[in-house]
Amino acid sequence: MRMLLMLHGVAGFANADQKPNIILLLADDLGCGDLSCFGSPAVKTPNLDRLAKEGTQFTRFYAASAVCSPTRASVLTGRYPLRFGITKHFNDVDRWLPESATTVAELLKEAGYNTAHVGKWHLGGLHVDAQGRRLGNQPGPRQHGLDFYQTQIEQQPVRGRMGQERTLFRQGGTVLLRNDQHVSEDDPYFSKHLTDANGDFAIELIEKLAADPKPFFINLWWLVPHKPYEPAPEPHWSGNQAEGISEDQHCFRSMVGHMDAKVGQILNKLDELGIADNTLILFTSDNGAAYEGFIGELKGGKTDLHDGGLRVPMVVRWPAAIPAGQTSDAFGHTNDLLPTFCEAAGVDLPGTLPIDGLSLLPHMKGARPPSAELRGTVFWQLDLYKKIQRHDPKPKPYATEVAKRGKWKLLALDGKPVELFDVESDPNEQRNVIGEHPELVTTLTAQLNEWLSAPRTTR
Repeated sequence: MRMLLMLHGVAGFANADQKPNIILLLADDLGCGDLSCFGSPAVKTPNLDRLAKEGTQFTRFYAASAVCSPTRASVLTGRYPLRFGITKHFNDVDRWLPESATTVAELLKEAGYNTAHVGKWHLGGLHVDAQGRRLGNQPGPRQHGLDFYQTQIEQQPVRGRMGQERTLFRQGGTVLLRNDQHVSEDDPYFSKHLTDANGDFAIELIEKLAADPKPFFINLWWLVPHKPYEPAPEPHWSGNQAEGISEDQHCFRSMVGHMDAKVGQILNKLDELGIADNTLILFTSDNGAAYEGFIGELKGGKTDLHDGGLRVPMVVRWPAAIPAGQTSDAFGHTNDLLPTFCEAAGVDLPGTLPIDGLSLLPHMKGARPPSAELRGTVFWQLDLYKKIQRHDPKPKPYATEVAKRGKWKLLALDGKPVELFDVESDPNEQRNVIGEHPELVTTLTAQLNEWLSAPRTTR
């Protein structure tokens, strides 16, 4: 960390004290009902509940995809993943977010922020050589505007083996990559559980960056509660015992409880340093629930484009600007995060930069949300996964795209419409009304296919 502070100096930035620190917390495979403040019947999340109580809770927030890598691209760029040809999750082999993409980290860095990434990345560029040095043939976090990072090596067969052995969390510190170098065995983080390594390092960053005159942006992407399901350390394992639950469900509950406890430590550190009031902290998930997650009566789940795979929890707190104790049912999308953060930081988006999202900051402060007319039609695309990552079969007919305008949600397979739902009156997508609205179907299908045929940036 001393290298980071030396790199940027201590000169500060004009009016930097008026700019908020920004912390983005991104869970992995957390369902829309997996926090107790969102109705979880199983997991207790008192610290995330506190975050919601002290800020605003969004009940209709959507991820850009039903799998991780596309959504992560959306979070960083404010653009649809398809704009970059990202149509499925990355498999750790020769796929990456193009270096030409403009990210929120780059924009904030140009505006005087210190920027850092902690936790899962899954956007390419995290392969290492025999000496543990990051290979430079693919862009990684630093090439996308993040000055400092600590993540895991994303390389086969390492990740595959640790996943199969269910050691990816408990031995997570052994494969940490920090600032382009595999951490050594004598590093204090080498022996840490991955969730502790992520939370503890974020706290370390907060403490050190808070001493710098510049504001900071910390991008903390948990792996929780993605498989492999592993027992979290005590007291989270014993504290989440319950009669009649499976081993995987017990692991799942303990993993979420562990993450929530680390969030609590982060909130306490902000309080201790006296910077909580002017720190914008936002929590959400990269896609809907996988096997053990809770989605209530919603249809689908991870890898599926019904709302169970797309709707995710979101809470945001910024005491200096956002009223406490609010709940919003306004539509929100991970494309909205970049413009929201930039507006909070006073960053004007370049006129040449195309953005697919809208800033939610005015609504967070109390204004009306962006209207359906202003937002227009919203799109999703995901290559076909015939198996859903749930305990039930994948819903049919299969779909690979969505066009959503207001309350209407059209699902299509390779550009051809297959289902239409009114998700306001039918949020569980049980009544397909595609035959009742032919003109609407024609309009949405035409818009979808125009979007699908738009140019893509892959380099």
